Amino acid sequence: MLTAIVGINWGDEGKGRMVDLLSSDYDVVCRYQGGNNAGHTVIEEGRKVILNLLPSGILRESTVNVMGPGMVIDVKHLFGEVNRLREQGVSVTPENLKISDRATICMPYHVLLDCLEEDRLGDAKFGSTRRGIAPVYADKYMKKTLRMGDILHFDAIEKKLKPIIEWKNLTVQKGYGAEGVKLEEMIAWLKEYALPFKDYICDTTDYLTDALDSGKSVMFEAQLGALRDIDFGIYPYTSSSSTIAAYAPIGAGIPAKKLNTTIGIMKAYSSCVGEGPFTCELFGEEGNALREAGGEYGAATGRPRRVGGFDVVASRYGIKMQGADEIALTKLDVLSYLDKVPVCVAYEVDGVRTERFPMGEALAKAKPVYEYFPGWKTDISACRKFEDLPKEAQDYILYLEKATGAKIRYVSVGADRESYIQRW
Repeated sequence: MLTAIVGINWGDEGKGRMVDLLSSDYDVVCRYQGGNNAGHTVIEEGRKVILNLLPSGILRESTVNVMGPGMVIDVKHLFGEVNRLREQGVSVTPENLKISDRATICMPYHVLLDCLEEDRLGDAKFGSTRRGIAPVYADKYMKKTLRMGDILHFDAIEKKLKPIIEWKNLTVQKGYGAEGVKLEEMIAWLKEYALPFKDYICDTTDYLTDALDSGKSVMFEAQLGALRDIDFGIYPYTSSSSTIAAYAPIGAGIPAKKLNTTIGIMKAYSSCVGEGPFTCELFGEEGNALREAGGEYGAATGRPRRVGGFDVVASRYGIKMQGADEIALTKLDVLSYLDKVPVCVAYEVDGVRTERFPMGEALAKAKPVYEYFPGWKTDISACRKFEDLPKEAQDYILYLEKATGAKIRYVSVGADRESYIQRW
């Protein structure tokens, strides 16, 4: 069984929570793209855990977690993340964490270049997390990076890294006028933060193939959402990797395998971190109230998220791109304070109403068409069946199903692991 759990919108939909919830049914959880540029927040028995690089299945003792070859790994960040988990009583060992020898290492100079370019862009910045993601993916396709497997042959690292740094300093020093990257500092950084993971590195293609051949089930965990995909998202305000479900077997290292199920995650409203078009955005008091109610601050950066009502146009497009078989709707409880619930039902582009998601300049000019639905004004966190919900909340869910064309199987009604409704 191969299942992908993916974001339908701009990211921050609550994928980590759903992976943590559903991972009890799977033997392996695998991250297949991205780096530490987004966060998954899981609340378990009153314990709040934020994961940036590790798969969310790491919180379950019986689950093996895989970091696939499609990932870019800042080993210093991983080192800190693992140690924080251990301090919270979570076991992280080579038995429950497998790191692909083909995964790319995100180096300090990638972070440096990310920051230098955002600073140079000024008001025209992309809204990068400044964690080196675009530079490291660019270098990956330039074939000028180190991979985790190189750590297994550390005596050859200096020979590989020296020409890369000479090339990189052409940009750092002569392009940006910054202080050059020093080879000896990079070697020391790798010794301190990469070598401790030597025993975790393996051929995850072989591991996953053997697991599937022995009848084990695998869940793929995506980072961000469909609208941040490098090809199908709101380019250039996207991530630098492929966030869609179709890429999961490739980014995991088993490209010949096919998905059985894709579960799409979408919020009961909209949120977005960073720059770029966000048509449904709410401003002023209405936007601030929704942001505070939902605690909408980035798990990776702490930045306030932009918020809006549920966006039917963007969600329908995201569901299509992800090929979602079923939906998990998160944070329905956040809307309980509202007298009326805002929903962006269409866009207006150059005075023409459209229900199709546009791209490029058309998206930049799009204006939201809002309708309001009756609120339920009551705490729903104790509801465990669809029938337990107020009629207004039931009607809202059924409307979203009809408007997006996708069946909503799971409904999150609170932050805790068990605060959800499963409809079938």
